Amino acid sequence: MRYLPLSPDDRSQMLGAIGVPSVDDLFKDVPQSARRDGLLDLPMHQGELEVERAMEAMSARNRPAGAGPSFLGGGAYRHHIPASVDHLIQRSEFLTSYTPYQPEISQGTLQFLFEFQTQVAMLTGMEIANASMYEGATACAEAVMMAGRLTRRHKAVLSGGLHPHYGAAVRTTSQFGAMDVVSKDPTLDGGEDLSADLDDQTACVVVQNPDVFGRLHDYSGLAAACHEAGALLVVAVTEVVSLGAVKSPGEMGADIVAAEGQSLGVGLSFGGPYVGLMAAHKKHVRQMPGRLCGEAADVDGRRSYVLTLSTREQHIRREKATSNICTNSGLCALAFGIHVALLGEVGMRRLAGLNHAAAVDLAGRLEKIPGVTVADGAFFNEFTVTLPGPAADVVQTLADRDILAGVPASRLFPDRDELANVLLVAATETNTSPEMDALVAGLTEVLS
Repeated sequence: MRYLPLSPDDRSQMLGAIGVPSVDDLFKDVPQSARRDGLLDLPMHQGELEVERAMEAMSARNRPAGAGPSFLGGGAYRHHIPASVDHLIQRSEFLTSYTPYQPEISQGTLQFLFEFQTQVAMLTGMEIANASMYEGATACAEAVMMAGRLTRRHKAVLSGGLHPHYGAAVRTTSQFGAMDVVSKDPTLDGGEDLSADLDDQTACVVVQNPDVFGRLHDYSGLAAACHEAGALLVVAVTEVVSLGAVKSPGEMGADIVAAEGQSLGVGLSFGGPYVGLMAAHKKHVRQMPGRLCGEAADVDGRRSYVLTLSTREQHIRREKATSNICTNSGLCALAFGIHVALLGEVGMRRLAGLNHAAAVDLAGRLEKIPGVTVADGAFFNEFTVTLPGPAADVVQTLADRDILAGVPASRLFPDRDELANVLLVAATETNTSPEMDALVAGLTEVLS
């Protein structure tokens, strides 16, 4: 039998109580371009075996990043994940548990989240971190909302070097939080002066390091200017491995850090699930969204762990919640924590060094190709090159030859014609010298 929980009369009564004439009115805020008319073109009824075959055929159309040379980046990075990470997170006590709604019997979960928070705080150079968030983009949006609550101001300035998906998440969330968002234009030279946008209404300035074009920055001066104006500096990090080599956001004077932790312990997985990181100063802890795990002692004096703060709407009155979307990505946070623990400080620095060395090697090879210009400036494991023609066409041609050359800037900034010839290229410890040779040979042939 088909499962039909509501009759037409049930729906009519519910709509009447809400005060709208139809179900479609519930979605009036969703742009028409984002809606689908009618059903998907799929068979209505098939057996289990037939469904498996159909799904496998669709899955086979995907090309995993590990199937050949891949230099994709743009906010999601391919790194080696030790086999022990997957082995440990698949233990039943980790894999089947969701979240510590009953802290007194969730000591194992609380312990690894406590350790995760410690790792994130140390990596970012901040005093405290929460027990993870969905992923980097929504963590960035939550950071802007947090800055608004702390400063009681209603303006956020977004750097042109911020990943456009992060900027889109900020704008989407801010429209419901009375926050005015000023988005600066992306520039390849990175010469923007964000301090000029500071005024007495500015809650925060949001920057990224390395930025969306792979460039490294020291935001110490900007942090000082923000603080003088009574604003906060939010630093987004899409490549967390960089924190093993570059100056941490905390050392630069950041007030809030929002990052994507996917690079450590979490595979690319065609886009998710990922794990968002958030860190801040201790004095701002009560406005931080999500959960914080703390260390305590039980009645016998034994070390134990507790939910010190849990400011989400499932735990407290909705009007006092700092967020209603800030669950923690527990299993991904565990994978992150295991990977970081396996690396240790020495391993983290070595991994970062391998990434930077690979990118420097690749940049040196690419700049020898006639017609290819490698961008000036410091970078970590990602950089841009300018080609003599549209980068998207070159990427498609090389993809047909099983070489994923990188991310065309036009994919991230479709309305910026001046970036049409720009290609974003990333190299990590997973890229071999023969793979770099293949990219150089392919580019040389395509551009000749």
